[in-house]
Amino acid sequence: MWFIPKASFKLTTPEENAATYTFNAHRIKHRFCPKCGIHVYGEANDKQGNPMAAVNIRCIEGIDLAAVPVKEFDGRSL
Repeated sequence: MWFIPKASFKLTTPEENAATYTFNAHRIKHRFCPKCGIHVYGEANDKQGNPMAAVNIRCIEGIDLAAVPVKEFDGRSL
């Protein structure tokens, strides 16, 4: 996921083409493709109240995924 201010987030397809799912506290709008189910991006406010977008970088053309640093996270052992 790549986090950016929502104002800097530009879609190349109409926003209404994405479906929305929320769960738990319903603070994050998880946007996904209703045809294939891929999670494309999410929308929420950061801790300061600024609108943010969290983009699945696998959905961005031209990204070299092998060049993106990966931070391992083991949620089970917290």
